[in-house]
Amino acid sequence: MSRPGSRNELSGRNLKVKVKTGKGRTVSQKIWLERQLNDPYVIEAKKLGYRARSAFKLIEIDDKYKFLKPGLIVVDLGAAPGGWCQVASKRVKAEEGRGKIIAIDMHGIDPLPAVTIFKKNFLDDDAPQLLFDALGGRKADVVLSDMAAHATGHRQTDHILVMTLAEAGLDFARQVLAPGGTYLAKVLRGGTEGEMLKQMKRDFSSVRHVKPMASRDDSAELFVLAMGFRGA
Repeated sequence: MSRPGSRNELSGRNLKVKVKTGKGRTVSQKIWLERQLNDPYVIEAKKLGYRARSAFKLIEIDDKYKFLKPGLIVVDLGAAPGGWCQVASKRVKAEEGRGKIIAIDMHGIDPLPAVTIFKKNFLDDDAPQLLFDALGGRKADVVLSDMAAHATGHRQTDHILVMTLAEAGLDFARQVLAPGGTYLAKVLRGGTEGEMLKQMKRDFSSVRHVKPMASRDDSAELFVLAMGFRGA
């Protein structure tokens, strides 16, 4: 498993912001807020105008594997709040009319220049057709999936829920990707991600697990990157 990216520039700050447990704020809320305030990726995202720290995960992965190129068509599944769309749009030069970004999420996404957005649960029966129609008969070059279910706190259950979303994204990618296309999806460690990789190796020439530096060390989060789609 590779781990692209570097924390060198971001981790140089010695922030150590402390949050008091105020009225109406639980200890767990205090810990979460303190981590956010001390997270260099959160700070850098605000500084650069990205909607979420997750933008740096895509930046790091694409910096190493270079699958987002000018003129490509990208479909972003589970796109809210839009950080990955921002990165993808810039790299395929969608605002210049060269590339195209289509995004879907069950939660609302504030408008983004040159991004077609659907407020829709990707697992709804009619969701894939919305995306097919938006493609206008063309194939996608990249399918991104940062989809995640609401955490239950039970590690194995959360693993299964996220893997279900990743596999649904893979089924969709097989239908819409052009030969040579790329599928990038979030998964969680837990056992079944290995089986998913075996399935993907039949359809893609290169398949690997990636954990960018922007993924927290204590997180079970991984990304599976499949490149070189062999065609439906």
